[in-house]
Amino acid sequence: MDDTHKRIAMGYIKGVYGIKGWLKVKADTEYGDSLFEYPQWYLRKDDKVITVALEDGRLAGDELQVKFVGVEDRDAAALLRGYTVEIPRSEFADTEKDEYYWADLIGMQVVNREGVVLGSVHNLMQTGAHDVLVVRGAHGEKLIPFVSHYVDGVDSLKETITVDWGLDY
Repeated sequence: MDDTHKRIAMGYIKGVYGIKGWLKVKADTEYGDSLFEYPQWYLRKDDKVITVALEDGRLAGDELQVKFVGVEDRDAAALLRGYTVEIPRSEFADTEKDEYYWADLIGMQVVNREGVVLGSVHNLMQTGAHDVLVVRGAHGEKLIPFVSHYVDGVDSLKETITVDWGLDY
């Protein structure tokens, strides 16, 4: 699958809700109900991928309750438990200047001002105050705040993040 068809995991199906084919979904998105913006979802479990169409949905506390077209009862819904919800990256809304989707930052090479490669972005963490890049490489794991004080720039074309960060930090 090339980058134009790259799908991003956005949550998973926790279980069934009621007897009419509804499901409970844990969304891993900034805004819980943002998955409703996508009428078609890809569900993945191991090597199996199913395409489903969203019929209805609502936000209930910290989870989503969703109904897919063609899933009409509890038994059919139960078969979807444990699937990961994926959305094609190409369907994401454009970002503003200096805003990035985490999925786009993961895998980027991180280089400091001296030109030393610190590693690549393995993950990001939300700390409340700001996001933190989890960088892994030959110099170990580095946790770098994703703020302008430490991040000089993100070059999406070169897939590189330049930071003001020393090896001994």
